[in-house]
Amino acid sequence: MSKNKNVAPIWDGNVRDAALTILLAVDRQQAYSNLLLHQTIERYKIDAKDRGLLTEITYGTLQYKMTLDYYLEPYVRGKLDDWVRWLLRLSLYQIAFLTKIPDHAAVNEAVEIAKHRARHRGISATVNGILRSILRDGLRDTTTIDNDTERLAIETSHPQWLVRRYIDGFGLEKTSDILFENNLPPIQTVRVNTTKATVDEALRSLWDDQFAVKRSTVVPECLHIIEGQAARSTAFKEGLITIQDESSMLPAYALEVKPGMRVLDMCAAPGGKTTHIAEKMNNQGELVATDLHPHKIKLIQQNADRLDLSIIQPRVLDGREALSIFDKESFDRILVDAPCSGLGVIRRKPDIKYTKKEADFESLQKIQLQLLNTAYTLLKNEGKMVYSTCTIDKMENNGTVEIFLRTHPDMELSPVKNVPEALHALKTEGMMQVFPQDFGSDGFFVAAFIKKGGSTK
Repeated sequence: MSKNKNVAPIWDGNVRDAALTILLAVDRQQAYSNLLLHQTIERYKIDAKDRGLLTEITYGTLQYKMTLDYYLEPYVRGKLDDWVRWLLRLSLYQIAFLTKIPDHAAVNEAVEIAKHRARHRGISATVNGILRSILRDGLRDTTTIDNDTERLAIETSHPQWLVRRYIDGFGLEKTSDILFENNLPPIQTVRVNTTKATVDEALRSLWDDQFAVKRSTVVPECLHIIEGQAARSTAFKEGLITIQDESSMLPAYALEVKPGMRVLDMCAAPGGKTTHIAEKMNNQGELVATDLHPHKIKLIQQNADRLDLSIIQPRVLDGREALSIFDKESFDRILVDAPCSGLGVIRRKPDIKYTKKEADFESLQKIQLQLLNTAYTLLKNEGKMVYSTCTIDKMENNGTVEIFLRTHPDMELSPVKNVPEALHALKTEGMMQVFPQDFGSDGFFVAAFIKKGGSTK
């Protein structure tokens, strides 16, 4: 089934039923929750009030799926259809985590949805009975769970293997901070296109459109949108801003590009980092942006056109095969924003934590090293290369860097320079690890390398 068919049915004003349809599509077709939610909102022109509730209950139910199952477990007898279990989770999320929705309203709505969807009336009675029993007895206690890994896994709804992996890498306290932060709503951030506007000019444009917005205290050209959809603003339509998470603005800083350079972005779609690099180059020079998928290349071109950045050259190409197109040692700067587990963006894509497996890391690291090896050959002597990921996993980050350096003795870690002062405390030995709790952005990793001596010719 195509993902477009996973969008909620024709909008009838029932926010909870639309949320249930999205959750079922995520579960059954492994569709992406963020894409389905966006498609549903856009297709049916859902108003701002309903849009906020739909987003909250869809993401919230996904984020706390394991916690909700723990609350439900004592009350479920026998097998339930998957849609009934998701309906119970959706309704229980509202009862357990939302203070503005009366408990009886959440229960009554669940019963009505069950009547509408079920083939017999017994299902609605089951839904009503389970939810009212939980209201009567109260939520199941998690503090009695002695094992820290198990307790954190249930309280924050992360698989135990991931909690254990984090505790081994970061310790119990930091792991707890990461896991709870993953369940908080993401901040909407935009980057000012400094080739077309100053930060003050972009701010005034957004204020004129009645947006609630403030400056970032971390990245100078980043703005935080407190209220409003940035993509609907005049500033966005005129190319004064682009939507990008604040952490992912760091690679362009670490790359230290200058106007007139020849630069390669090896895994560029949808083009947020690419366009940022072009802006740092003042739209002067040559910036090649490659990606595997033609439809993603179109996104890069669309972003470049909207922002009036003419130096970007999008090309359909697997970065690992770049030597078939480009000469050795022909780029001054290369960004390898590598495919990764995405564990740093769980708050935006909560389904990630349920679909990833521990076995995935080895295959991902293999791809990461292949990309770095190709980039090494394409990089000029004394050129700079940046490796970045949107994960916080040590194997994908520090581990990949260590293997790469061991096999390329003429590559040296270079201090991550030219980054905003607020981030200096996060730097260590040529690498920078941002955790979700550091400044409310995505988890992100950056490492910078300089090629010293030798030749790949």
